[in-house]
Formats: sequence, C-alpha cells, structure tokens
Amino acid sequence: MTTCRFFRGEIRSLTTMANNFFYVYALKDPRVSPAKPFYIGKGTGSRAYDHLVTPDGTRKYARIKEITDSGAKPLVAILADDLTETQALKLEAELISAFGTVETGGLLANSIVPSGLGGKKRSGIVVPQGAIERAQIGLEFLKSAILELARANPEGIANADAASLLGLRSDYRGRQKDYLSYSVLGLLLREGKVRRSTRRHIAS
Repeated sequence: MTTCRFFRGEIRSLTTMANNFFYVYALKDPRVSPAKPFYIGKGTGSRAYDHLVTPDGTRKYARIKEITDSGAKPLVAILADDLTETQALKLEAELISAFGTVETGGLLANSIVPSGLGGKKRSGIVVPQGAIERAQIGLEFLKSAILELARANPEGIANADAASLLGLRSDYRGRQKDYLSYSVLGLLLREGKVRRSTRRHIAS
C-alpha cells in the first residue's frame, strides 16, 4: 500500500513539474543606468525575445525601435521562472500594477488600460498607484473566464449562468444580483467577442 501511495505521489510531482514552464520577464531600456523596465510580460519558450524581432503597432514596439535606432539593444531580464501559468499571471499582474503604465503616469508600455478610460473624476478622490492597472487586469480575467464558459457551451449561456457558475452573483440585502456578470457580458458584446441570440450569449 505504501508503494502505491508513493507511486501516485511521484505521478503528481511529475505532473506539477511538467506544468512549471512559464516565466515572467521584463524588457529594459539600457540607455539609463540602472536600466529601467518598460514592459512586463509572461511567456514560455522564446516569448520574451520575440518582441525584439516582431514589429507591431504597439507602444512597446515603438520603444524597442527607439532604443535600437539609438544604437542600443533592449535588455531581456527573466524575473522568475519555473512557474505555473497561474503563478505567472499573478506575478505579472503584481509587477504591472507596481510599476504602473504610461497612461497612468507609470513606466510600462503595457496596453492594459483602455485609451478611453478616464472622463470625469470627482474632486478630492485619490486613486492609488497601480489601482487602475489592477482593476483592468482583474477585468480581463473576468472577461476571459466568461468567454471561456461561452465557448465551452456552443448553444450559448445566460447571464444567470455566468453569475452562478463562476461565483459572480452578489447578495445585497438578501437579494441576489447579477449585475457584475451582466456588465462584463456587455463589454464582450461591445468588443464583438460574444453575440446575443434570444436570451443567450454565444461566443463569436
């Protein structure tokens, strides 16, 4: 019996090791000393280095081009490795919220904060550094979870399904409310990632 338990333990251990292939990295600008990060990401394989050779229209690549045009080369720093995807996601989110994004006066070129965010701000309200980034990262997690649920159910999901199955239902004064999931589904509809069919939402 002991041998059997040991064997199963070994299998679990090997499975965990097989999943620990994510890492979190930073792209740094070497033109200042010490070099400052301008992008934080998570990935596997050569992901951290792909940015340097794959042009796109992002602020991140604009900074990479600016650095290379000056004769320098962006530094790639692996901040943590041997991570599960969940661990990598959490660390990436913490670092992005700590450094802040350019939109909110921080260092990073990460595009997590929507360009339209802002608008009227009540006088006297203090927004702590990293709070906007943390909120937007959390929102992306919610959108991803609901979209995954919709994709797993080709016939579509109701707002109540998302609220109850994903634990997003509030209970204010004894009354169940599905406002959070309804709002997130609204964002997914606006982005064209889901579509309405009668009373259900279907992944596009």
